[in-house]
Amino acid sequence: MSIDPRILALQEEVAGWRRDFHAHPELGYEVHRTAGIVATKLREFGCDEVTEGIGKTGVVGIIHGKNGPGGRVVGLRADMDALPIEEETNLPHRSKISGKMHACGHDGHTAMLLGAAKHLAETRDFAGTVAVIFQPAEEGGAGGKAMVDDGLMDRWNIREVYGMHNMPGIPTGHIAVRPGPIMAAADQFVIRIEGRGAHAATPHLGVDPVVVGAHIVAALQSIASRNADPLKAVVVSTTMFHAGTAFNIIPQRAELTGTVRTLELGMRDLAEKRLTEIATGTAKMFGAVATVEYERGYPATINHPRETAEAVTIAKRLFGSAAVDAEVAPMMGGEDFSYMLEARPGAYLFIGNGDTAGLHHPAYDFNDSALPHGIQLWAEIARSRTAA
Repeated sequence: MSIDPRILALQEEVAGWRRDFHAHPELGYEVHRTAGIVATKLREFGCDEVTEGIGKTGVVGIIHGKNGPGGRVVGLRADMDALPIEEETNLPHRSKISGKMHACGHDGHTAMLLGAAKHLAETRDFAGTVAVIFQPAEEGGAGGKAMVDDGLMDRWNIREVYGMHNMPGIPTGHIAVRPGPIMAAADQFVIRIEGRGAHAATPHLGVDPVVVGAHIVAALQSIASRNADPLKAVVVSTTMFHAGTAFNIIPQRAELTGTVRTLELGMRDLAEKRLTEIATGTAKMFGAVATVEYERGYPATINHPRETAEAVTIAKRLFGSAAVDAEVAPMMGGEDFSYMLEARPGAYLFIGNGDTAGLHHPAYDFNDSALPHGIQLWAEIARSRTAA
């Protein structure tokens, strides 16, 4: 494997940008500082067009290749937002903002794509046009959908779109991808149980929503074990259980909250149907009433076969076959790049972050040694796919 010397020469500069983003994390759509820096740098690099405010606070840079405007347009996307986590590192570039942290590596994604934009704007050694897409609000705010709804694909006639996410546990310089579902649909539910309050010493005079809720929590696990095809993935997790105000009171009501993760639409429909039936039926069995609010979140991130195969070919050419896993197991986390892949063909890839703390962990940090690999891969996807 070899990295272009011009890209290697950018590593320290790009790492400096990354550490600055890490020290100044912003949440959701409130990525004003980050987006401002991104737009300023894209203009400094000589991008042919820089547009701010796409999807509220997203930024798009347009870089024409050696033949000037026109030709095939390929989109490359990075996310900019951080997480509401208190950082637990002693790094020099640790977060300066209490309760906010780049615990998912979006600082690295943004810096990597900026590095690729600088390299592509300087070299112009590709045939068509590259759209570098900097997205807000990936962490639950559906910024990808907001950018698509704001005309991202049609305004610049983007033909294909690619996303990349760092992955702890995969060695740096390695790439993992798969055709079809690679990330899960992420839904959430709230189950409200109405019982009948009573003194804890006289439970026969009440209908205990805590007991009802406990049975519902257990019964929901039968969706995966008894309703779902064993070869199809579904995760049902109850993550919050709220009830009661005192040790000697059977409460009037209880509330359960959780998430459902699936890879296929049919399984998503089944999980929603069975969750509602189990919650309401279990409550009725005990003489209580349950109501269910089920909210569908990000759809599954589904890679397109042809574009995924092209990305695999490119990655193997750059890093060698041994460094590319073309059939990585899907992850059950959610990702709003799914909306961009619904709008245009493309692929979502994992790039190795090495042996680091996991994503969303307070001790996580993006591995700067991955930066040149990501920049090189972005540049080669741009060269190859704009010429397709």
